[in-house]
Amino acid sequence: MRGWVAMSLVLVSGAALARDRGPTVPEAVPAGEARTCVPIAALRESLVRSDRVIDFHTAGDRYYRVILPQACPGLGFERRFGYATSIGQLCAQDIITVLYATGGMRGASCGLAPFQPVTIARRTAKSG
Repeated sequence: MRGWVAMSLVLVSGAALARDRGPTVPEAVPAGEARTCVPIAALRESLVRSDRVIDFHTAGDRYYRVILPQACPGLGFERRFGYATSIGQLCAQDIITVLYATGGMRGASCGLAPFQPVTIARRTAKSG
C-alpha cells in the first residue's frame, strides 16, 4: 500500500510540472505571405500552443500560425477559445475569448494577428 501512495504523489507532481511549463510550441517555417483573414469553412482544427501562439489547420493540410500581439491569460492552459464573426471569415482584427472547461466561465478576450502560412516541424521518435 505504501508504494501506491508514493506512485500517486509522483504522478500528481509530474502533471503539475507539465502544466507549469505549459504546452510546447513546435518550430514553424514561414511558407508564404501572411493573410489578414481565413475562411471559417476551411478551418479544420485550432491548436493552441501557448498564451500567444495558435496554429490553425485548414483544408488541404495547410497550417496558419497566429502569434498574438500580447499573451492571452489562460489560453495556453485551457486550450479553448470562442469567437464571433458575421462575415464567414476569421480575421486578424477579430477578438477571441478564452473558454474555461469547467463552470461555463469565460476568460480573457484578446485580439488576433495576421495568419502566417507555415510548415510545422514534425516530431521524430528518438531511438534508444
